[in-house]
Parts: sequence; C-alpha cells; structure tokens
Amino acid sequence: MSEAIVVGSGPNGLVCAAWLARGGVRVTVLEAQERIGGGTTTSELTLPGLLHDDCSAVHVMAVGAPSLNGLGLERHGLQWCWPEVDLTHPLDGGSAGVVLRSIEDTAAGLREDGRAWARIFGSPARGFGELSEDIMRPILHMPRHPLRLMRFGLVAATPATLLARKFRTEQARALWGGCAAHAFSPLSRPMSSSVGMALICAGHEYGWPVARGGSRAISDALAAIVEEYGGRIETGRRVATLSELPETDAVVLDLAPGAVADIAGERLPARVARAFRRYKHGPGTFKVDLAVEGGVPWTNEASRKAGTVHAAGSFAEIVAGEREINRGRMPKRPFVIVCQQSLADPTRARDDVHPVWAYAHVPSGYTGDATKALIDQIERFAPGLRERILATAVRTTGEIERDNANYVGGDIITGANTPWQTVIRPRLALDPYSTGIPGVFVCSAATPPGAGAHGMNGYNAARSVLQSLGSA
Repeated sequence: MSEAIVVGSGPNGLVCAAWLARGGVRVTVLEAQERIGGGTTTSELTLPGLLHDDCSAVHVMAVGAPSLNGLGLERHGLQWCWPEVDLTHPLDGGSAGVVLRSIEDTAAGLREDGRAWARIFGSPARGFGELSEDIMRPILHMPRHPLRLMRFGLVAATPATLLARKFRTEQARALWGGCAAHAFSPLSRPMSSSVGMALICAGHEYGWPVARGGSRAISDALAAIVEEYGGRIETGRRVATLSELPETDAVVLDLAPGAVADIAGERLPARVARAFRRYKHGPGTFKVDLAVEGGVPWTNEASRKAGTVHAAGSFAEIVAGEREINRGRMPKRPFVIVCQQSLADPTRARDDVHPVWAYAHVPSGYTGDATKALIDQIERFAPGLRERILATAVRTTGEIERDNANYVGGDIITGANTPWQTVIRPRLALDPYSTGIPGVFVCSAATPPGAGAHGMNGYNAARSVLQSLGSA
C-alpha cells in the first residue's frame, strides 16, 4: 500500500488527502495549527452562539465542484443553504444591482442592461458544468469543450473596464465591477475579467450558498472522509524541512510557493526555486466581524435579503480603489464585501442578533486600522448600523498571516492575479503540481485553478500523485 503525507489541512490539503485515501493510499495529514481547516474554519468571534466564518464564507465555486461532490460529503453533515437573494451592489440613493440565481430574473431587474447581461453571461452560465471541466484545470491541457472554453476565454481575457462599457446603467456596471474586484487586481489589466466571469456564471448555475453551521462543516466533512478511508490527521505539527518527514511514497504541500522553497531547500531544482521565490503575492484584507441586533438596516430592500453585499459604491470608485491598493496605498473608500450568512442559515444567529462578516481590500501588509473605513462604507448604504452593533472582532493583515502562513501580507487568495499568474501558476510546467523533486507535490491555492474553498487544486494534485504512483 502506497503512503503519502499531506502538509497543511486547508480545503486543498484535505481534498487531496481524501482523494488519495479513497484511491487506496495510506495518508497522514500534518497541520501546524491546533485545528484543521485553513481558510475554512468557523468561530464564535463576537458573542457566544454567533458563528462567524474566519475566512472563506460563501461558496459559489464549491457547490458544483467534482472535488467535493464526488466524495459524498453530505454523509458527514455538509449541507448547503441558499439566501433569498444571492448578491446585491447598493448605490447612493437606495438603488442596487441585484443578482439572482435565475439569469432571466436578474436580467429583468437590470432593465435596459438586462439584454447585455444575458448576452454576456447567459451561454457560459447555462453550460458552466461543462465549462468548469476546463477552467478548473491547468491551462496546459487538452480541452474537453474547446469551443465553449474559447468563447469564455475571449471575454475573460479582457480588462474589466472594457467589459463594463457594454452596460449603460450604474447598477449593472457596479454589479459587474464588484464581482471582478474579487480578483484583487487593477480592473484595467488584461485578464481582470476572469474571476468575475467565473463567479457570475457559476452563481447563475449553482447560486451563492453557504455551509450550514459555518465553513468548518466543509473541513469537518473532508476530515471524516480521510479517516473513513484509514487516513490520519495530526494537528500542532509544524514542518520546517522535508528531511524531518519519514520516508514515504509522496509528499504533498498545501503551502505557498515561498514556503515550499524554504522547506525543500537545496533539494528543489534551481529553476523551480527561482520561480517559487519570484512568485508574487497580492493585496491584503482587513476583516471585521460584527454582532448586529436585527441585522444590517440596508436602505435597499433587496440587500436586506442578500447573502452577499458589495458595499463599494460606483464602478469608478471600485476601479480607483483596486488601483490604489495595488500601488500600496490605502483608499479612503475601500472595496468592502459583506456576508449575511444567517439569512440563509439561521442556526448561526441567536435571538435576532446576527453575525455579519465583512472585509476590506487593503494594501499588502497594511499596518493601519481600517475598521472605521470599513464600517463607514457599510453605514453609507445602511444608515443606523452603528447603533445596532453589539460587539466587534477585528483581524489585521498581520493577524491573518499569523493564523495562516499562506496568506502573506493578508493575501487570502495566495497569489496576485497578474495577467501571467491568472493563467500560469505557480510556474510554467506541464504538471504545475510537481515541484521537480520526485514524489513531492504542491496543492495550495497558488496552483491552478486558484483560490476558493472548492478544493480543485487538491483534487488535481491528487490525480498527479496517483498517476505517479501508477494508481490512476
């Protein structure tokens, strides 16, 4: 029986371990922290009984991912919950762009821009199941659906500012810009439409759900699968070098490229070491969790029902803010994402006090206090919010990196979405999960297809490992 060690228990590490164990490999997972989960953990951060996700919160790309669906996680308690409204982007004056799971209903709400929205996103959304078979894999592969991939790729490769010209109203332009801003990239860059395109199309196909009981339900279910197939998980096990690991058939590192280079040391081929050390990290996040009595009093009615709200203002404001953070400057009005998970999953709230999850985009390693700027942005579209806040919990970029070393400078997507790194990460290679050291692989969000709790990085890496072992 082959044996493997997985270092790191984020969603990618756990998915990789689960698929290896399911494939007949004896797996041990080593986690440096005292609990598993990486970016998929949940805590009572403000008041007892209120469940706040520590990082990943809404799982647009995860709900349809074969990396999770093929494991039968529902047998171990994973349940998806959907809000009445998926996403809104409120504007000054009380209006908002609104995304519903139905693309027809979304288009109807966007009125004069509805036809353009349906034309751009309709076809890739309806075929997203097939499309994801290609976009969730490394760029260097034989496409299963080449025409569909080509049509998607032509749009995804354009700057988000160029695609915004297709819309006439500020509601549609801001709605699009808010989704594109999930890439943490200047929206005038090539490829800056790619993340927004994927989120919108996946959302129209699967919705924007949350995990019942918190994102930790994903980690708990994956851990149960690992153990069901005979694997072991050890916490509080920090790995400093490959040499301290026992002899095994495969080692998989759920780590950022710089950490892989540090741990592998001189065993890493020089060309790979150079690529890993040149790998760029992006802007950071500043997270604020709130306990809010009665929920957030949004002026816009749809936002009171939305699982996710972009509190960011106009498209021009988003463009300016993302440009500033990528230049290392803190904008006065940052891009803020707000998640109201208890609207879909009432088990997270207590006695009409709701956990509200929010983060602002900030420069990498930002050392200031963005709490006021973040709350100001929410209050701008929800007057009276401050009077409802019963408790607050703050995590700076430094604290985010302390809790998860992959998030360098608060970079929760583990790598800048430059035009190159959007499609080629962490290095140009036929097998981007290979480190160049026989039997040593990497599966973190720095590998294709990038960030998210979908676990496709770990799934793809597991396939590489099994192939190297002759088991695939």
